[in-house]
Amino acid sequence: MSLFGSLYVGVSGLQMGQNALNTTGHNMSNIDTTGYTRQQVQQGTRFYNTLSTSKTSISWTQVGFGVSYTQVKQVRDDFLDKAYRRESGRSAFYEVSANAFDEVYSLFQELDGEAFAGAIDNLWRSVQDLARDPGNAVNQGVFMQRCTEFLSRGQAVYKGLCEYQDDLNLKIKKQVDTMNAYGKRIAELNEEILKIEAGGVEKANDLRDERNLLIDELSAMGNIDLRTDVHGNVLIRLEGKDFVQSDRANEIGLYADPDTGFYTPYWNQLARKDANGEIITGANGEPVGLNGARLFNMNQEISTDMNTDIGALKSMLYARGDHRATYKDLDPATYDKDISQSIMMNVQAEFDQLMNAVATAINKVLEDAANAAKAEDPNSTYMCYTDGDYKGQPFQIFRSKVTGDKTLSVENMMIDNELKQAPSLLSFKKKDDIVDQDTADALKAIFTKDVLTLNPNVRTKTNFINYYDALISQAANSGSVAHDICANQEVTVDNLQAAREQVLGVASDEEMSNMVMFQNAYNAASRYINVVSELMEHVISTLGR
Repeated sequence: MSLFGSLYVGVSGLQMGQNALNTTGHNMSNIDTTGYTRQQVQQGTRFYNTLSTSKTSISWTQVGFGVSYTQVKQVRDDFLDKAYRRESGRSAFYEVSANAFDEVYSLFQELDGEAFAGAIDNLWRSVQDLARDPGNAVNQGVFMQRCTEFLSRGQAVYKGLCEYQDDLNLKIKKQVDTMNAYGKRIAELNEEILKIEAGGVEKANDLRDERNLLIDELSAMGNIDLRTDVHGNVLIRLEGKDFVQSDRANEIGLYADPDTGFYTPYWNQLARKDANGEIITGANGEPVGLNGARLFNMNQEISTDMNTDIGALKSMLYARGDHRATYKDLDPATYDKDISQSIMMNVQAEFDQLMNAVATAINKVLEDAANAAKAEDPNSTYMCYTDGDYKGQPFQIFRSKVTGDKTLSVENMMIDNELKQAPSLLSFKKKDDIVDQDTADALKAIFTKDVLTLNPNVRTKTNFINYYDALISQAANSGSVAHDICANQEVTVDNLQAAREQVLGVASDEEMSNMVMFQNAYNAASRYINVVSELMEHVISTLGR
């Protein structure tokens, strides 16, 4: 090889060493950068100059022209990335569920410093006192006060459950907005990366880091599948539908129910559109064909085996439900389909069942007493209104706020104003001032009969006194299960993240070792060039004499 060729080999070593040092320095400077992927320099050989191709030789006689700087690649493991993203989404799903159970438990156990259990206990004590002395005006007044307290605290609990539903609803909107923003940005990054790498010279690794970080965060929000096309674009499917396609992202729309304000995510590209590309909506603003365009199939069973328990957005939708549930939603014919998998709707319906059952049972006892008295004497006014809109009708302590509505739900219930102002109307005294002990005993008996089950899937019946404890226990047990699953998922995610960090993370000791190695290589190339330069100077000076 000529001296000039040797000089060329030395220069290639200098360039390689400098590039390797730059890459190592870049790794070191980003050691604490979130989402950064360790980069490695790939080396190759430059072209060879063939001197001889003699068939008698074992191989051709060739002279190399040094080392080649091929590319700077990211060090990642696709298998670990896929596993991490899947388990991260599952962890986020159960974290939302666990937080929802915590909120329910908090609402029931602490309401302005007083647990709702106290209201039930106080009502039960007032009924016991009334049964001991039904004709006592003080006992009658305390009983009415406890009925009022029972309803007001019950309505406060139910309102708290509804407010948490509304809070989840706002989080759903923010989550969808974030997912749309991430999808749009990933599509933009696809274009930017393609522009930089189109020449086949440079790798847009920092942009790839940003894209991978967005994908990691997106994986916690929904169940995603990734693939890369021939141009290096990342294509993402969300819940089995195309979300990011090369240079564009399909937007997730939100339909707000006019009655509840609850948002339903749907795919804009699947909704019916007119000739101008605008989404066709019905009279209530609902996109035509919404059911076929929904982002999630909410009738699916939640199962790890089927990967239907992935993503915080789906979990929030399940936890929130699609309406304010009442005792009517505990109908065995529709329970499993409509509300069984919704945390908030389950609790709302079960709690409303208690409020409805207590109110209905108390009203029924008074109504039976009035009807029994009328059976003996058609002109009897015992336990009946003597004037006003309800004249001649049996007393009803609990009434619907809606005139003519016979259903008693916690949201629409109120205490009868006349009885609230004059509890002594509940005299518990028949004609001739005979104390009605039977009616007082009947009131006491309704609290101890096992007549209620929490929901159609629970077989054990309970009474009014123990029902609330059973409801709390169910919420606590379900919450404990959700927390255990969440804790296990966190361990799984942490282990996968640790395994990923071993691959893509920057280790300062390793980088320092590489820096020393590349520095020595640079110095060696430099000394090699100096030797070649001295040889050239010696040859030239010798020939010039």
